[in-house]
Amino acid sequence: MTIYEGTICPPEKGYIAVVVSKFNRTITQRLLDGALATLKKHKVHEDDIRVCWVPGAFEIPLIAERFASDIDCTAVICLGAVIKGETSHDEHINRAVSLEIAKIATDNNKPVVFGVLTCNTVEQAEERSGASEQTKDKAVDPTAGNKGAEAAEVALEMIDLLSELPEPKDPFGDMLSGFMGSMNEPDEDFDVYDYWDDDDDDFVERLPPPRKKSQPKKGKK
Repeated sequence: MTIYEGTICPPEKGYIAVVVSKFNRTITQRLLDGALATLKKHKVHEDDIRVCWVPGAFEIPLIAERFASDIDCTAVICLGAVIKGETSHDEHINRAVSLEIAKIATDNNKPVVFGVLTCNTVEQAEERSGASEQTKDKAVDPTAGNKGAEAAEVALEMIDLLSELPEPKDPFGDMLSGFMGSMNEPDEDFDVYDYWDDDDDDFVERLPPPRKKSQPKKGKK
């Protein structure tokens, strides 16, 4: 049995992008501070961190996709705060953003971490963007902690985990290789010889003469 488990450590190469929403900036700034402090705590150099502010949570996926498609980007941390209002607007935002972030991660095969708060009240958002560290186990530590710091740890752990896993197979490449291999195999029923005619540089296709159909043997009378 083989067991894979990542560790929280700095990536060997590339940079980490942080996409953060300016809407509810009092909250999102604290999320960003938590994420940056965690990255630096785990020896990620400042030059390997890129922060991009977007107007709101709905704009996060577009910029996250731009970073995720960059081969030098090892992970994208998405930070935002959507707080419930008098309408169901927040529900539509949360659903759209969460689905898109998950799709970006799978499409690009790299960590795109969901660090967007989806809270009913401002108080809940403040609790989840605080300075206290979280053990990730509510039975041990009921404090909400800082979701930005947690997202940074998730990104680092996932980068390391993906580096330990075997490379994914390319089903299209395997299918193409099989097809090309079958093209090189001789056909017992039909052979085609292609060559260049040196005299007139025309491509000549020479086909074997048609095979005679075997006649059924006549039975003795």
